[in-house]
Amino acid sequence: MTIAYHFCGDKLRDGRPIPPDGEWLVHDGPVMICETGLHASLHPFDALTYTPGATLCMVECEDIVDEHDDKFVCRRRKIIARFDATDMLWEMSRWCALQVIHLWDAPDVVRQYLETGDESLWAAAWAAARDAAWAAAGDAAGAAAWDAARAAAGDAAGDAAWDAAGDAAWAAARDAARAAAGDAAWDAAGDAAWAAARDAAWAAAGDAAGAAAWDAQKAKFAQLVDAKFADAA
Repeated sequence: MTIAYHFCGDKLRDGRPIPPDGEWLVHDGPVMICETGLHASLHPFDALTYTPGATLCMVECEDIVDEHDDKFVCRRRKIIARFDATDMLWEMSRWCALQVIHLWDAPDVVRQYLETGDESLWAAAWAAARDAAWAAAGDAAGAAAWDAARAAAGDAAGDAAWDAAGDAAWAAARDAARAAAGDAAWDAAGDAAWAAARDAAWAAAGDAAGAAAWDAQKAKFAQLVDAKFADAA
């Protein structure tokens, strides 16, 4: 028996309904990792890469066929517990942005929003982060980068535009903006949280520091997940 984690949306990727808790889901036929079979991740942070929705399930898995570093594929998977992780993903994204907030002159309203998650501050935080981003890169470059940023919020392929921005201050401004971006940036809730976590880690400084920050974020995410599942028990 292997305990793992799996995000899901309203239905399975093949269109079948999500089974109720405690009911085994069985895959018949060939199993090939990334293509067929039932997938899950040993660490909940790794599961963010593959999320089709914001419901996080703790699952029991049997008959594991193949494994990668961040996931495995099996023939039998059973949901033990689940919860809507939307609020937790918001919290995690804000926490990631706060880890690099010292690298730029963050407006007070942005800091307040990231620290509290107070939705009444959302519009002001978004505007302040946008203005700070423009100031960081110069008006013309800032406007162009901001347009790319807005596209990136709804399109994972836009991450390359962020990477081209370069310095840590701009990356921090971007992460704060993403965290304040509201529903549009969270249409793919897990992808946005994953991107914010990755960018905050690797923009912070070099490979060694980035790896340490990445480990800290995995630990933080696991802490949040454990607390949520404990509350749901």
